[in-house]
Amino acid sequence: MMKKILFIFGTRPEAIKMAPVIKKFENYINTFRPIVVVTAQHRDMLDQILEIFHIKPDYDLDIMRKNQSLEDITIRSLKRLTKIIQLEKPKMILVQGDTTTTFVGALAGFYNKIPVGHIEAGLRTYDKFQPFPEEINRKLTTVLADIHFAPTKSAAENLKKEGVPSSQIFVTGNTVIDALLEVVGQNYKFKGSLERIINNNCKLILVTTHRRENFGKPLKNICLALNEITQELEDVQILFSVHPNPKVRNVVLNVLHNNKKIHLFPPLDYVTFAHLMAKAYLILTDSGGIQEEAPSLGKPVLVLRNKTERPEAIEAGTVKLVGTNVKKIIEETCKLLKDESEYNKMAKAINPYGDGKAAERIFNIICGKLV
Repeated sequence: MMKKILFIFGTRPEAIKMAPVIKKFENYINTFRPIVVVTAQHRDMLDQILEIFHIKPDYDLDIMRKNQSLEDITIRSLKRLTKIIQLEKPKMILVQGDTTTTFVGALAGFYNKIPVGHIEAGLRTYDKFQPFPEEINRKLTTVLADIHFAPTKSAAENLKKEGVPSSQIFVTGNTVIDALLEVVGQNYKFKGSLERIINNNCKLILVTTHRRENFGKPLKNICLALNEITQELEDVQILFSVHPNPKVRNVVLNVLHNNKKIHLFPPLDYVTFAHLMAKAYLILTDSGGIQEEAPSLGKPVLVLRNKTERPEAIEAGTVKLVGTNVKKIIEETCKLLKDESEYNKMAKAINPYGDGKAAERIFNIICGKLV
């Protein structure tokens, strides 16, 4: 009898990291029936990933509403996920990462006494508001989960310190590397203005920011620093992928729209963005996933946050925390652009997040539990 595995996710990062695991289970449909449930906590950005990886949801809750709150996401998701779980009666539920969908998916599984596997478990900053609400989502999911797929040894140690039995923890690497290596291994040709930016013989800085804790003055500081960097250095172009949230978009457009060396784009599809990372000279971001991805491509990352739940990358030397202080951002960025030895220290450091075989390890572990 086929065993049902329920995959629950709702955002673009979750979809990217879930996709390799889903595809792995789809190769064994005589043993398993993967059931994909999306909350669509982020609608458009999620749909891009589903299309790229040819994943068709079995259930699409389509919960996204304009100006939705965390409470809205939690309440609407929990009610609908509970109905699906009671209907399908899966053998296991898999959730990924640190979103509200992740926590609610684990909670719904607990309420229905279904084992929950948490992919990318054990990440911590130990500051409940940085990042917000992700840090608490992770901790709550840990309490609810039955199997913990930690991406690194230090993540596994975090779980052990919190009392999770070693028998429930498995170090797998991060599935984001599986997805990234598959995508960048494909031929790709940039078009239009992106092609011109890539081929203008300047050092390209790729920028993203979307964290709630950076709304307001921190985001304005980031933008002011970018303006200064382009004034200080001649051979630099900046490509800023601007998140659609008005609290991000309005600030970025207001500060940067007149700078001809800074190119503002709406969120780029995953394939394009992955290949842009490969072409960039360095990356400035507050994203967690990019801290994991870029080092696999030999790209230094300056993290626009005061704390990170991914300390392995700092220890390995692939990323550096610079926060949102204008002077600090300018100083660290210019150092990498001007000093080749400093650049190479980061670019040639070994990525601590795995070898692209995390999905296979997760699949094998679940087989050992259920088959």
